[in-house]
Amino acid sequence: MVEQRAVQTQYPSGMSCLRCDFALPVGDVDDGCPRCAAEGHAANLRLVYRSAAPGRIVLPYADGITLGEGGTPQIEAPDLAAAAGLGRLSLKLEWCNPTGSHKDRMSAQLLERARERGAPLVVGASSGNAGISLAAYAARAGLGAEIATTPAMPEGARRAILATGARLVEVADSAARWHHVGRLAAEGAFAATNYRRPAVGTNPFGIAGYKTLAAEIAAQGLPDLVVVPCARGDLLSGLLLGFQELGRGMPRLVAAEPFPRLARVLAGADYRESFPGRTAQLSIGGDTVTFQALHALRESRGTAIVVDDEAARAAQIRLGRAGLHAELAAASSVAALFMLGAEGALAGRHAVAVLTGSGAGAMDAPAATIPFDQRGTR
Repeated sequence: MVEQRAVQTQYPSGMSCLRCDFALPVGDVDDGCPRCAAEGHAANLRLVYRSAAPGRIVLPYADGITLGEGGTPQIEAPDLAAAAGLGRLSLKLEWCNPTGSHKDRMSAQLLERARERGAPLVVGASSGNAGISLAAYAARAGLGAEIATTPAMPEGARRAILATGARLVEVADSAARWHHVGRLAAEGAFAATNYRRPAVGTNPFGIAGYKTLAAEIAAQGLPDLVVVPCARGDLLSGLLLGFQELGRGMPRLVAAEPFPRLARVLAGADYRESFPGRTAQLSIGGDTVTFQALHALRESRGTAIVVDDEAARAAQIRLGRAGLHAELAAASSVAALFMLGAEGALAGRHAVAVLTGSGAGAMDAPAATIPFDQRGTR
């Protein structure tokens, strides 16, 4: 677990928009900031704390639903650092969380929020890791769960979800997943994932859970950059908020993505567009970009690196030779560092690569690439 002296617990006094700072009372606003929505934008909210002490992260809940998440190992990889042109490389093994991925940090806070609201059902759209985590934490909370997925979900993920007693609903594609979750949310279920388009991101109570990762990384010495696999930027946003609350400096946040999405937005494209592509990195597929991801990169002077499947597999092999079998999408964080290092930009720098999932777990990469466009996975 993260050191308690780095954490304070306080119920939020309100919420504010990441894009325009519009203030709202505490609530569950699935479509993000209403003022931005009225202007045609899609921006997530952050939790606001009136009297939080500086220098520590703030969580809305303590001693709530837990399976022992957090406190994952951070190990040194000197040989990989030298090969990538880094001064120091640390690997954060997020697959050591209870259900095998970083998603458990989010689920712990999110399911406590659902329980507080008296939700009759927790629903989410997932390709695997989020669904596994949400189903497990819902079971721990004594809540029913329903996960919408597509035919692309690996069998190991299906077994893990069904083992918790959750309902697994297969629909044709990712767009249909979001439609399914939206329909149930309209009927009173608690939405534990994004289902809006343009995409907004996950409920801010869940994103707050990722601040613990920032605290754990900072406790080992603030790095120059932190690299994470990225789809819709929940993890990026939580890291940004965590480092901001710690107040010890801001690492450069780097998003590894399987085809150009954030990279295109940083080059001038509108984040609300569709960015189609194909990838076997199922955990970070999808054709959408969120403002929260863009905001995290801008605020940290970060960037997005496109890591295709070939580069991710090469990094997966490198990690394997170091005794670490990462999920293909997780290996993209190391691949991104090799790409940055090839430009000579990392000499003497300390980087943390977040390995979000294990290749030995439920999310073994599919044999073929999966197409992602406005219809989602097919």
